[in-house]
Amino acid sequence: MTRDVNRREFLGAASLAALALGLPVRDLIADDPTRRFPVSTLRPRARPFDLHDVRLRPGIQLTGLETNRRFMMGLDPDRLLHMFRVTAGIPSSAQPLGGWEAPDNELRGHFTGHYLSACALMWAQTGDEAVKARGAMMIGELAKCQQKLGTGYLSAFPNELFDRLKAGQRVWAPFYTYHKIMAGLLDNATLASNAHALEMVKGMAGWVRDYAQPVPDEQWQRMLNVEFGGMNDVLYLLANATGDGQWADLAHRFDHEKIFGPLAVGRDELKGVHANTNIPKVIGAARRYERTSEDRSRAIATFFWSDVTGMRSYATGGTSNDEEWQGEPGQLATAIGPMSQETCVTYNMLKLTRELFGWSPEAKFADFYERAYFNGILPTQHPADGEKAYYTPLAAGYWKLFGAPNAGFWCCHGTGVENFSKLADSVYFHDDDGIWVNLFVPSEVRWKEKGVRLIQDTRFPESNVTTLTVRAEKPTRMTLRVRVPYWVGEGGWVKLDGRQLDAFAGPGSYVVLDRTWRDGERLEVRVPMRLHVHAMPDDSSLQAVMYGPLVLVGRMGTEGITAENRRAEPTKPRTVPEFKDPAPPPAPQIRAASAEVTSWVAPVAGKSLEFTTKGQPTTIAMAPLYRVFDERYVVYWTVSPS
Repeated sequence: MTRDVNRREFLGAASLAALALGLPVRDLIADDPTRRFPVSTLRPRARPFDLHDVRLRPGIQLTGLETNRRFMMGLDPDRLLHMFRVTAGIPSSAQPLGGWEAPDNELRGHFTGHYLSACALMWAQTGDEAVKARGAMMIGELAKCQQKLGTGYLSAFPNELFDRLKAGQRVWAPFYTYHKIMAGLLDNATLASNAHALEMVKGMAGWVRDYAQPVPDEQWQRMLNVEFGGMNDVLYLLANATGDGQWADLAHRFDHEKIFGPLAVGRDELKGVHANTNIPKVIGAARRYERTSEDRSRAIATFFWSDVTGMRSYATGGTSNDEEWQGEPGQLATAIGPMSQETCVTYNMLKLTRELFGWSPEAKFADFYERAYFNGILPTQHPADGEKAYYTPLAAGYWKLFGAPNAGFWCCHGTGVENFSKLADSVYFHDDDGIWVNLFVPSEVRWKEKGVRLIQDTRFPESNVTTLTVRAEKPTRMTLRVRVPYWVGEGGWVKLDGRQLDAFAGPGSYVVLDRTWRDGERLEVRVPMRLHVHAMPDDSSLQAVMYGPLVLVGRMGTEGITAENRRAEPTKPRTVPEFKDPAPPPAPQIRAASAEVTSWVAPVAGKSLEFTTKGQPTTIAMAPLYRVFDERYVVYWTVSPS
């Protein structure tokens, strides 16, 4: 058993000196089994329910999922498969897709991987056989491509791109795309019980093993400077799914010490770093901790999460501007623009948050998840046609720029179809004794082992009450923990079968009821929402207005938005969405009578989630960010005393 020693003790003086010089931690501990972080025997305390056991009920989430399903099933699978067939030398007469799936784009094939994941997630979430069959059909066709290539390799581009990566030549992230395809297959293997998909992903992993094996570590670390998605993440998951430790060993080779070294010792060296390149790496570190209990991996994941959510995130829970972290920690006032808050970044931060809550089920993780869910996920799908947004602009006067049909297929297009296939993800967690209710989402969860169903009826966020009904096969002892968010206002209460209980809970905690539950018993929880502001850490006059977890935006009209510039259609292989002559109006200047936001913002009587400015030269309507489409808006207001 490894004894729990002080980190300074086991690193030793020479290693501490090396750390002071900024050398990667791996250089200090590699190839020496006696120099390793102490391991922990602590297993995750909370486990998320399988998506198969959670169902959405009518509400904004179910509506969003159904819109996404129509979008997904409206895509032509032959067009999604076209470049895979071409690469394998299999005839294809399909019309190629555009955007990042175009034949000359070096990320072609990435969206197909996301699409496979979305099919598996939506099948698990809904039991929709047509969606499952679509994924299975495409996997069968991809199997023909893999078999024709004969090496386990599977991609929509030739492995010449990997030759360029090894040679240090310019190439656009081949492992990034390879990961998406592996993840799509593995999701179908684990969620849709597709045994063929599991064999295919093992073949793909075998090709990676053979490709990586002869590459020296120093050269390999240089190659990791090119974005590689979540290769470590998917390989750890493959090791878990198969019980084959070789895939965990291969995953460990994707530990990028240029990033991991500083994080492991609590240093933020993220200025100028591409955000979405690196969050998946940290998710891989979390997977390593869960597999090995290595405290170094836990330190990487927990410091990164605390740093990014605490020092580098906006009121929305999103992070990044023009895809990067542009300043030092806490320097955000100048880091907002038309390309703020990349959707992929939010997607990956929520995946990491889900893991960390399992290790330490604290309300702060669920609070962040809720904030990013409502302000970084729900606003990014157009309700009319299911197209997805790459960015959520935070600079005043812009609008959300969605893709055009069959033309975008950006990275955020791919994570977007996954986002809206799993909107009940992380609503509920459990341990051996009970359930955590983390999100107020109309849904129900089935706990097969306990013979219990928990039904949540709510109109949140239009209503601040959620009702939880227990359906139990027999009287069952269970601890029910319902989150009381950090934003809760005065007047919260809990009622059991209509009788108000004496106790509530403080903001950022849980109402906990440990009792024997009987069929039909009902718990009602009221979490009053209140107006509050979220100011920039480096400029307190730059403020976002929030109501509960919702960011309220000022509606600035549609002038200058036309059929020609409302949507984005890439014209070059690496094009990201760009505004065409947006001419954004300036942010309104607010004169506030006091520091209280209620001195200049008021609810509109009789209108749910509608607000307005007051006492200003111009009155501006306000609404939640997730409700505003095809019009200009303002998130951050400049507020000064009147």
